[in-house]
Amino acid sequence: MGTLTPTAVKRYIALEMKRLREAAGCDRAAAADRIGKATTVIAHVETSRNLPAPADLELLLNLYGVPDRIPFFLDLIKRAKRGRDWWISFNKNKSVPEWFNLYLGLETGAEKISSIDFVVLPGLFQIRDYALAVMREGRKYPKEVELNAMVDLRMARQEILDRVEDAPQIWAILDEGVLRRQTGGPAVMRAQLQHLLELIERPKIDIQVLPFSVGAHGASDGSFIILDYPTEFDGDPGTVYVENRREGIYYENAEDLRDVRNTFERLQMKAERPEVSRQFIHDLIKDIDEH
Repeated sequence: MGTLTPTAVKRYIALEMKRLREAAGCDRAAAADRIGKATTVIAHVETSRNLPAPADLELLLNLYGVPDRIPFFLDLIKRAKRGRDWWISFNKNKSVPEWFNLYLGLETGAEKISSIDFVVLPGLFQIRDYALAVMREGRKYPKEVELNAMVDLRMARQEILDRVEDAPQIWAILDEGVLRRQTGGPAVMRAQLQHLLELIERPKIDIQVLPFSVGAHGASDGSFIILDYPTEFDGDPGTVYVENRREGIYYENAEDLRDVRNTFERLQMKAERPEVSRQFIHDLIKDIDEH
C-alpha cells in the first residue's frame, strides 16, 4: 500500500463503514445499539471525525456481514494511529485553511492524480517564484510569514513526485491560456515552462495542452482534480476536488465521479498529444526568448 496519512485513512474508513452499513440494511440506530453506544458515535466514524474503537469495529463488521474484513480494518486503524499528517509542521501560523487539510491527506495517498487547469498551473508543477506570484495576487495573507509558509507547503507537496517506489501517476491537461499568461513576469515564466519540460521527461507524468483552437470544450464549469487511490482501498470511488477562493469542495458520489471522468476523457481527446504538447511548450519558451 502507498504512502497514507491518518487523514486519508480516516476518510476511507468513514466511507466504507457507511457503505457497508447501508448495504447490510442497517440504520445508524441499529448499529449504535449493537455496540451499546449513542448514534453520534456511529455518525462521528462515518463522517471521519473519529476512528472506530477496535472492539466496536469488530462488532459492526460482524453485524454488516463482513467479518473477513476485520483484520484489514484493524491494520488501517493501527497505521492511522502510528502515522502523522506531515503538513502539521507547516501550520504553526494557522495559515492552512481547515478545508484544505483533507486534500493534503488525499493527495499524499493518491495512486493517480488527473487534473484540468484553466487559470494557473497545478500546485505540484509550480516553481517557487511562480507560486509566490500566484499566492501574492490570490488569497491575501496579512503577514509575509504566512505567505511564505504556504509557499513552503506547496513546495513540500511536490515531494510525492520524487518517491521512488510509489510516486503517483500524474495526467494534467493545461489550457493554453495558463501557459501564455506570464505569471511573475517573463523570466519567471520562462523558468516555469522549462520546469514543465523537465517534468514531462518523468515516466509517470503526462502533460497535454488544450489549445485555443479547440473552441468550446465542455468544461465551462472550471478546473478540477480527480484523485484515485490504491487498489487496497476496495470499493473506493475516488474523489473529485474543486477549489474556489472560499473553500474546497469534495465530490465522492459515484454518479458525480462518472460525469467528471467522462469530461476528462473528452478533454484528453481534444487536447494535443503529450509529444505535441512538449513541442508547444518548447515553442513558448522560444517566444519569450525572442521578445
